[in-house]
Amino acid sequence: MPQPHSTTSHLTTFLIVSLFVLALFPSLFVSIFWAPYNSLANYLVPTPHPRKSVLCTSPNICTSAPIMSWAQKTITLPSRTRGSYLITDHIQKQVPEIKHYKTGLLHLFIQHTSCALSLNENWDQDVRADMSTALDRIVPEGQGLYRHDAEGSDDMPAHVKSALVGASVTVPITDGRLNVGTWQGVWFLEFRDAKHTRKVVATIQGERM
Repeated sequence: MPQPHSTTSHLTTFLIVSLFVLALFPSLFVSIFWAPYNSLANYLVPTPHPRKSVLCTSPNICTSAPIMSWAQKTITLPSRTRGSYLITDHIQKQVPEIKHYKTGLLHLFIQHTSCALSLNENWDQDVRADMSTALDRIVPEGQGLYRHDAEGSDDMPAHVKSALVGASVTVPITDGRLNVGTWQGVWFLEFRDAKHTRKVVATIQGERM
């Protein structure tokens, strides 16, 4: 006659299996053990929402703080021979993101060592011609003047002019427009005789519309 299984044997089997599972998956046991406590804690103490920055101009007038934003892209300038060129319109056309900023800064950095960027006269083209002539007088070409002449007699003078004028300009942005003066414009100065492909990194930082 078969004997009935005792409850003790079932309990022993359960404990052995539980210990085996615990040894293999301790994290599962911890999750199950703490689940009721975590549920109760989340119910009694809800997670606070992140606070938004607020600006108050008077005791009763408060608005959300402006959100600062960054944008960056690389653009290519039209290839030119030696000379000074006004590129303000080209910059605004190639960087339409300017229109989306209420207040900010546009930084332009040219990635080359024989040309430059500048801010100067935007109306009379004679100013640009005079600038190129003046720089040629300041940094003349000539045999024996420079050690570095591997790329031609205009190469080392171009590096010197680039160092004098600079590789970058920064222009304020106001209400989606470059806030330059009435007679100011962005210049691209090419110091080499032959045409080269020139790239400019345009970076915007500011408050979007």
